[in-house]
Amino acid sequence: MKKIFFPLTVCMAMVLLLTGCSSDDASSIRVGVIAELTGDMPAVGESCKKAAEMAVQQVNDAGGIEIAGKKYPLKLFIEDNAGKADQSASAAQKLITQEKVHAVIGPNATRYALPASEIAESSKVVLITPWSTSPKTTLDAKTNAPKKYVFRACFIDPFQGRVVAKFAMDTLKAKKAAVLYDVASEYNKGIAEIFRETFEKNGGAIVAFETYTTNDKDFSGQLTKIKKAAPDMIFLPNYYSEVPLQIQQAKRLGIAVPFVGSDSWGSQELLKLCGKDCEGYYFSTHYAADAATPVATKFIEGFKAKYANLPDDVAALTYDSFGLLFQALKSCGTLDRGAIRDALAKIPLYEGVTGNMQFKDGSGDPTKSAVIVKIKDGKFVYFASAAP
Repeated sequence: MKKIFFPLTVCMAMVLLLTGCSSDDASSIRVGVIAELTGDMPAVGESCKKAAEMAVQQVNDAGGIEIAGKKYPLKLFIEDNAGKADQSASAAQKLITQEKVHAVIGPNATRYALPASEIAESSKVVLITPWSTSPKTTLDAKTNAPKKYVFRACFIDPFQGRVVAKFAMDTLKAKKAAVLYDVASEYNKGIAEIFRETFEKNGGAIVAFETYTTNDKDFSGQLTKIKKAAPDMIFLPNYYSEVPLQIQQAKRLGIAVPFVGSDSWGSQELLKLCGKDCEGYYFSTHYAADAATPVATKFIEGFKAKYANLPDDVAALTYDSFGLLFQALKSCGTLDRGAIRDALAKIPLYEGVTGNMQFKDGSGDPTKSAVIVKIKDGKFVYFASAAP
């Protein structure tokens, strides 16, 4: 009996292993999230986590997602990348190979989304980044062709950089601009270069183009050069955790011109860290809570009821990332990873919290608008919209 039992046991184990690996045979829809819960931008990770949990709970409370006549509940797996590129890659690997997720949401910041996107693409698993705006996130590094399995819910930096440059010239009437950015970060560097190109192409002058490196705390040398260059405005395409210190040091040097930022300013933490020093300044972002559509209003009210605070752009974009995935799941009729990807790429139109969007020409970059927000009376206030 022992000679018979052992081979049968091994055979059964192999069958279970093989069926466990099949993404088309599951009792639940498994979704992974990679978020910056610790490290240099924990507010970003926390917003992402909250919106993810809210999106999943709402679907499960309604009985799950129906696929080919059967309702599947969602199972969420959240990984902290600790604000590190290598941990972003390992988190993606774990979610895909160990947790066998059907799709991944996140990471958010470009420097973490890039390595995770490489793992997802090579594994042929959908990854939707809510907040990574660098074109490189969705492009193959060797061929520059669109990655097949990597998508985003946000606009891209070339669009955002042009929006900010045009705003500086048309609304602020700036003719001379200075830029201070993190040269070691793909996001900061990319949008700074697009801003410079657009500003100069439209007749403006970049009188100072200063750099620093991630985790620097003293910007006095760069800001002194900027002050001597006498710009009409200063562009800071840097993260919410860095901007307050940069503006505070600038003001101590007597710099009084307006500062303009990018979507990396969008966390409510900026208001806490910067206070009155940021009053009256502008930044480009993905949505404004005080100019919300009915879809956005419903999300905002639900988020506030659940967490007792206003959702920022990362929360809204994370919720939209899940919304895009849910729409693809409902239409594809299977839990096969490749079919999910194809359904996502073919979504005709998604009406999201951050606006209407769709993917065109095989690209994982959605066509959508941006907004300009003003910091007024300690709040983010809608100022203007910019269409593609």
